[in-house]
Amino acid sequence: MPPAHPSFIGDVPTPALIVDAAALGRNIARMAAFFAEGPCRLRPHVKAHKTPEIARRQLAGGSCVGLTCATVGEAEQVADFADDILIANELVGPGKCERAASLALRLRTRTGAEAPLTVAVDSDAGLQRLANAAGIGGVTIGVLIDVNVGQERCGVAPGTEALALARRAGETSGVRLRGVMGYEGHVQPIRARDERALRAEQAMMQLVATADLLRQYGLPCDVVSSGGTGTYDISGRFPGITEIQAGSYALMDTDYGEVGVPFEQAFWVLGTIVSCPAPERCVADCGHKSATKDHALPAVRGIPGARVTAFNDEHAVIALPAGAQVTIGDRVRLIPSHTDPTINLHDVFYVVDGDRVIDVWPIAARGYRHL
Repeated sequence: MPPAHPSFIGDVPTPALIVDAAALGRNIARMAAFFAEGPCRLRPHVKAHKTPEIARRQLAGGSCVGLTCATVGEAEQVADFADDILIANELVGPGKCERAASLALRLRTRTGAEAPLTVAVDSDAGLQRLANAAGIGGVTIGVLIDVNVGQERCGVAPGTEALALARRAGETSGVRLRGVMGYEGHVQPIRARDERALRAEQAMMQLVATADLLRQYGLPCDVVSSGGTGTYDISGRFPGITEIQAGSYALMDTDYGEVGVPFEQAFWVLGTIVSCPAPERCVADCGHKSATKDHALPAVRGIPGARVTAFNDEHAVIALPAGAQVTIGDRVRLIPSHTDPTINLHDVFYVVDGDRVIDVWPIAARGYRHL
């Protein structure tokens, strides 16, 4: 069995996820400093890292109103230290609303707040399922009306359609209407800053106008939640937005690196060179069972001028520049193009300070838990 806590990065069995503790800390501090000014606050998204220790550090970094989660399972993993949790997805399916109700009771018992758990809704069916589970569980669950601001994924149409669902939420026992949310996910990867800003602002105009409409009709709308790493400083300064659900900023990936946001690459997949079949090619043991390729093939660090040309289950085939000095057993760093699904493939982060491994953090919220 490999050592549970290797002393040095050279002792880490590969493929493995590595996180640079100092870079992570600087990213968290940089984002917290931005949201320390102005009325909008940060609600970091756990789905980006699925690691309770990172979530703790984000909350401790300040400027946060709580945490965002993508699944009930993620929320369950951070419920012992987060006082306000948003599940920013609709909950439909066996047991999900019931687990949310149990989680709401757990949070209420610990925090004393009446509705410390909030869930996104975009349909009468989803609203009623959540309300039924809350009623049986004897709790109140907050709801945000999920508004389609242009991504064309989930969400009701802005304006009167959102208002109608908000009215029904306000009349439904077991839930408490807290406001609206809308994710401009289609805008996040736009490279050109001017275009990204224009389209993000167009999306935020729809969301804020919908929030104003709810208030006009006497409905509560304290929360107007949106945003991500690519638009944190655009949507996060748009008048009327109260919180931003950014997540990838803590660790980063090549996709957001190309967007140009001011955060450091703080994690990578560590691999070992297992074959050097030709001077222009080597192969590492970190294929797409250790890093995703949905946005692009990973970038190579540690071998200047090298690039991944093929990504198989267990192998990364790497093209080498002329004169590259690579031998079997060398280590290589792959920088994934997409943080969230890559991290979901691993059980732990090896935390490093230079070459020293200073801790091992469980990725406790990875996968799907149904029990």
